[in-house]
Parts: sequence; C-alpha cells; structure tokens
Amino acid sequence: MDVLLQADLFGPDTLPLLLLTVGLLLAMAEAIAPGANFIVVGIALIGAGLGGLLLATLGLAGGVITFVMAVLTLVVGAAAFYGYREFDLYGGKGQPQTSDSDSLKGKLGTVSETVTPRGGQVKLEGGGFNPHYSARSIEGTIEEGEEVMVVDPGGGNVVTVESMAYVEDDIDRELAADRARKAAEADDARSDPETEADASTVEPPEADVERERSE
Repeated sequence: MDVLLQADLFGPDTLPLLLLTVGLLLAMAEAIAPGANFIVVGIALIGAGLGGLLLATLGLAGGVITFVMAVLTLVVGAAAFYGYREFDLYGGKGQPQTSDSDSLKGKLGTVSETVTPRGGQVKLEGGGFNPHYSARSIEGTIEEGEEVMVVDPGGGNVVTVESMAYVEDDIDRELAADRARKAAEADDARSDPETEADASTVEPPEADVERERSE
C-alpha cells in the first residue's frame, strides 16, 4: 500500500482513470457472468471516474475532486441498483431484472453456442441487460440454434437447460397417457350398466325350483 501511495496511484490526477478502468472491467465481467450484479458497481465507478475527469479539467483542488467522486459513487451506484431492480429493458417497469435466478426458471431461449453437460451458451428471451448466459445441459448435447428451456437457474451464473424437443416429448407422453386413462375409464363406465342389465335378466335358482314343483 505504501508503494502505491508513493507512486501516487490514488492521487486526484490518477484516481478518476483508475475508477473508470475498474468500472469498465466490472461491466465486462457482468457480460461474462450475467447475474453477478457487477454491472451496478461498474456503473457507479464509471460515473465517479467520468465525473472526476471532468472536474480535473476545471482545475479544482484534489481534495474536492476526491470528495465529489465519493459522492458520485454512492449516488450513481444507488441509481444503478434501483434501475437494475425495477426496470427490465425487455419486460417493462415493475418487473425484477431477469438475471435474478428465480425469474430465469422456465425461460425459453436459443442455443448460441453448443451446450453440453460441461458448458455452452444460450440466448434467453427477455434476458435483461445481457440475454446471453453460460449454460449446461442435463445430459447429451444440444446443438446451436435449438430451442431450450431453463430448468435450473443455478444462481444466474450458469443455467441448466433442456431441449424443447425433449420437453415437448415428455408433455406429449403425459397427454397420451392421460387420454388413454380417460378412455379406459369411459369404457368401464359403459360396460357397468350392461353388466347390471345382464344380471337382472338371470333368474335366481329358487325360481327354477318353484317351476319344477309346479310341474
């Protein structure tokens, strides 16, 4: 730390550039790992860095610049966090940002990079600031261009997806089984009245005995 201070790395002249650089790196990290909320801190630091550079051109004292950058970090960070939580660029105001893990479950998307159990990438519908997510499959390979559904958000960093072809096959099988079950129940319902009618036409053994005695 002493070396950094001696090098004036955190001085009023270099601090704005440092904050701007770190902010840009965090913004890029959000693109690599969506849902990690790096973008909020990144925007705050970028705002503070740009404000510091602007103030430096006005010839203000270093202490003033540092204080203003600290205030800008808090204000811009709070605004970025509010916007991140309340505004979804793809879903409208009032909806949580879709990079929240809970809101990702059940989302549909398209494979943008072949997905395997080890990794891949998908583009989700309504995926927030950056709709591209790292993904893996439950089993097998899902080729590029196939439609998928998120079955496990995985915290929003790496989502687990399943091909819609498999999902639709499972649904079709369940519907077919349900139809077969209902058809069997309907057949049983139709056969019950016929069985009762046949039983009512059969004379009891006592009737045969009485007829023989009368003869």
